[in-house]
Amino acid sequence: MDLSHFPAWVVASAVSTGTVALAEIGDKTQLLALLLAARFRKPVPIILGILLATLLNHALAAWFGTLVAAFLKPEILRWVVAASFLAVALWTLKPDKLDEGETQFSARGAFIATTIAFFFAEIGDKTQVATVLLATRYEPLWAVIVGTTVGMLLANVPVALLGARFADRLPLKTARFVAAAVFAALALWVAIRGIG
Repeated sequence: MDLSHFPAWVVASAVSTGTVALAEIGDKTQLLALLLAARFRKPVPIILGILLATLLNHALAAWFGTLVAAFLKPEILRWVVAASFLAVALWTLKPDKLDEGETQFSARGAFIATTIAFFFAEIGDKTQVATVLLATRYEPLWAVIVGTTVGMLLANVPVALLGARFADRLPLKTARFVAAAVFAALALWVAIRGIG
């Protein structure tokens, strides 16, 4: 598919949104959103906490991705990014579970608890890794950050709003396979077409 007739920011935002939204289905942070929704029953502060934590975390991840892209030769970066997308594709096939320790936080309020919990749960998570990789491939940086943040919200806002009732209806296994296929396709695309 030729995307060259679209502005770069549209492509960066759309690919980032779709990739992260799919990767987030069944992820531990989505399970965390469900836990927070069940515990606090206040969806607006939970959604705002997810937004702030994701913006901060993904901005740092995307910035790191641009640093990696600036310091590696394009041919080396091409294969590092392709291999990384393939690794994330395989990682996506493994279902996430919340560790018991991740559910312990102070009850200072839904917003603070969500912001802190989401920020730390995203560290090293596949959606954060995807953000780093997307930032090496797409420009402008702000469009990647907006796209990955929107993707996180698309996957987590329904969970925060509808709680446990919604989570029981998600076809998590199918979503993991679709997300893995998207990451594998991105790996193939980067391997064939390169970065940029």
